[in-house]
Amino acid sequence: MTALLDTHFLLWIALGSRRLREYRWVERYAPWTVSPVSLLEIAFLGEVGRVEVRHAEFVERLGTDPRFVIDDVGSVALATAAFGLSWTRDPFDRLLVAHSAVRRLRLCTVDPVMLEHHSLVVRELAAR
Repeated sequence: MTALLDTHFLLWIALGSRRLREYRWVERYAPWTVSPVSLLEIAFLGEVGRVEVRHAEFVERLGTDPRFVIDDVGSVALATAAFGLSWTRDPFDRLLVAHSAVRRLRLCTVDPVMLEHHSLVVRELAAR
């Protein structure tokens, strides 16, 4: 069973973050679907100094890692689905939720706003 990863999960998994230990349930959804929206968000996060990744190398590594499938959903379908998601002002969150909706994929996220508003989120608890 696959699911779409939000950007946090993508970074945690790809970079081997210890934070992932709290969310072992995400492993059940591998291989994971990755949105190009997350790749753009990671580039932006790198530009403002919030993450340290070499973007071109990161994207190339994802493309060859069998745990990830980059899903190039059409931009018209993505934008159309995003129009009605006025409950968030974050453009990346809006587009990730739209991607999930267009493909009818569960979304792995810990974002409280997405958890509250999107019906396709995976509702699992962090390990204590």
